[in-house]
Amino acid sequence: MQTSYLSTRRQQWMSYFDHCLANVSLPIPKVHGVLTRISGLTLEAMGINCKIGTRCLILINDDKNVEAEVVGFSSGRTFLMAVDKTYDCSPGMKVLPKEDLIGLPVGNGLIGHVLDGNGDTLDGKPLPADLGRTKLLHQPINPLMREIIRNPLDVGVRAINSLLTIGRGQRIGLIAPSGVGKSVLLSMMTRYTDAHITIIALVGERGREVREFLHNTLDEQSRQQSIVVAAPADYTPLHRVHAALYATSIAEYFRDQGKHVLLLMDSLTRYAQAHREIALSVGEPPVAKGYPPSVFAKIPELVERAGMNEDGSGSITAFYTVLAENEDLNDPVVDAARSVLDGHITLSRDLAETGHYPAIDIEKSISRIMNNIVSKEHISAAQKFRAIYSKYEENRDVIQLGIYKKGADQELDLAIDLRSRLMQFLAQDVDDRSEFDKSINELGACLAE
Repeated sequence: MQTSYLSTRRQQWMSYFDHCLANVSLPIPKVHGVLTRISGLTLEAMGINCKIGTRCLILINDDKNVEAEVVGFSSGRTFLMAVDKTYDCSPGMKVLPKEDLIGLPVGNGLIGHVLDGNGDTLDGKPLPADLGRTKLLHQPINPLMREIIRNPLDVGVRAINSLLTIGRGQRIGLIAPSGVGKSVLLSMMTRYTDAHITIIALVGERGREVREFLHNTLDEQSRQQSIVVAAPADYTPLHRVHAALYATSIAEYFRDQGKHVLLLMDSLTRYAQAHREIALSVGEPPVAKGYPPSVFAKIPELVERAGMNEDGSGSITAFYTVLAENEDLNDPVVDAARSVLDGHITLSRDLAETGHYPAIDIEKSISRIMNNIVSKEHISAAQKFRAIYSKYEENRDVIQLGIYKKGADQELDLAIDLRSRLMQFLAQDVDDRSEFDKSINELGACLAE
């Protein structure tokens, strides 16, 4: 009798699920958890079993919910980080795994728009309805299948084209303290770089600076040929991380379409700081100036997504700004960035304070790809320029104090004679574009004795 009852109940449940699959209007029960604790930036829930990266909804009322993402778990507790503000959250609220994630918008219709890390517009202009969808994370390209960088890229900046030549598909760090013309240099590269499309990620910047960058740093033509993803400093750390990942995903989409993409991310330091906030909130111990070990794994994960594609038809040339806090070029993030990128351009406060722009410190900058993509004559001229420039810098004090007597060192005499010519070569007005071939010719003319 009991066996017959159980068999009947089993048949009823099977029939119910069959109807659920055949008729989407019938509700399918969903397993939900309960919000138990909010500690700093971390939310703890019980009763859900989700993998890392799963999106969940915290149900506040019928009209409002807060989206969060699973960032860890321990002893039956699931740790979440909110994508949105958590002002209305309280213990006991339902936490529902979000299974209908369809990705973030991507496509040509985004060009000219300003978006946040969730794919929502910040400029008030509606997005087209026919956009595709993309994920925040993609499988990296096999390093043995990735096309080799072979061609130089014209960025329109004389000092970079001639002395720090960038290859199409290269990843470069722009290392700078605050207030030395970083944004101006980015605007020059946005306007002058030979690329099909520009993706700009503004991660962790002040809200005021986001608006100023869009309206003062970029001109109208640059805005119409760019896609901007912005997550200011007051956004949640997870949202700031998503903005960097989303901008990279958009760049990957256009690269896969055979486009040559310029990706500018300001800044990699803010991205690392957002990851630091998340890692510390879930209990990871700090190891280097407050940064947990996982942060130094996230940096290469992000930058390795840029570069050439497999057949060489498309590329992502990426510039990541890195903030040298307190003028410390040995900061952990600066050091990590230098180790994983294909070169770095360092900006000098001393040069900026004298009114020399762009304030590129040639001695502390390098392009690791340059020797593979330019002619031997070009390499020779660049090395000669560096040698003369460094010779003067090594003896700057004795020259300025009047201790040095001309004729004692022929190389130093040449450096003194060419000093003003070298500095004029390195300086460039923001509205003055220097094409690649023109930059090389001017380098030769500068060194002519």
